[in-house]
Amino acid sequence: MTDETCQWQGWREATERALYGPGGFYLRPEGPAGHFRTSVHASPRFAGAVARLLGEVAEELGTAEVDLVDVGAGRGELLAGVLAATESSGLTVRAYAVERAARPAGLDPRIEWTERIPRGTRGLLFANEWLDNVPVDVAEADAEGTVRYVEVRADGTERLGGPVRGRDAEWLARWWPLTEPGARAEIGWPRDEAWAAAVGSLAAGRAVAVDYAHVRASRPPFGSLTGFRAGREVPPVPDGTCDLTAHVALDACAAAVDAGPTGAGPADAGVSADAGPEGVDGLLTQREVLARLGVAGGRPPLALASADPAAYVRALSAAGEAAELTARGGLGDFLWLTRRVP
Repeated sequence: MTDETCQWQGWREATERALYGPGGFYLRPEGPAGHFRTSVHASPRFAGAVARLLGEVAEELGTAEVDLVDVGAGRGELLAGVLAATESSGLTVRAYAVERAARPAGLDPRIEWTERIPRGTRGLLFANEWLDNVPVDVAEADAEGTVRYVEVRADGTERLGGPVRGRDAEWLARWWPLTEPGARAEIGWPRDEAWAAAVGSLAAGRAVAVDYAHVRASRPPFGSLTGFRAGREVPPVPDGTCDLTAHVALDACAAAVDAGPTGAGPADAGVSADAGPEGVDGLLTQREVLARLGVAGGRPPLALASADPAAYVRALSAAGEAAELTARGGLGDFLWLTRRVP
């Protein structure tokens, strides 16, 4: 074994290196699409729905010139799709791709490529499957009930480290208490901070995070850290060969936007059933949101098959794509967190 392979680290540090360090998974030329299928890759209907959402935001702002910031942009697929969908809408879209990887060749020149979220934008900030790849530490309760950090080597071997203390312990106590031996959790405050900073970058408009997620009433008892490679779920090994992802405590992210300087506040600050005009956060399933944005998976009428066979085939294909985007037990169960600014 090499010194690097033998080194024990917390999962946050190990994930940062494996995903974003030299030769890291997310810096590879093939990008995320080479390893797993997101809503963006499943169907152009997803980009169409985001385009309609962008139009709503522009109308709320009373402008035909609007910013679209895609955080965790992959290789720019979503932005390219939205720009295509808005070509005849009358909107002027200033598009920003926020991504650590290099700008891909042949990308639409209208898309500005940047490693940092631009500040002062007016429009829609959209983060699809971004927060789940913000690295976090993992904790586990040992046989005596003491909550300890989980340490890992580059080959995926784990061991329990020292007791969790300080800010990490405070976050767990508030958002994900571990009360049984063997119970595990991902310590989510780095994601809370990332989301609060993203919302804070907007001068006006909406910020939306779409992700694998859970809320306090339904935390997974053993955490959710896993890996993906070439379209298959694999054990999480922080060696740069696979994606490392864990579901997001989106209720904690929502509360972080309204928290004070210490990060403390009411346990459910800012969380509501929907996103109203007052600026509060909303948590809805992708199935619910896409239905409102016109993505429906209903089968076209059989009469269309006789009247216009080509149109029937197109409608049937579109219905199949919509069904995948809204499926229970799949993409339809993603949660959308929305914040209106100001």
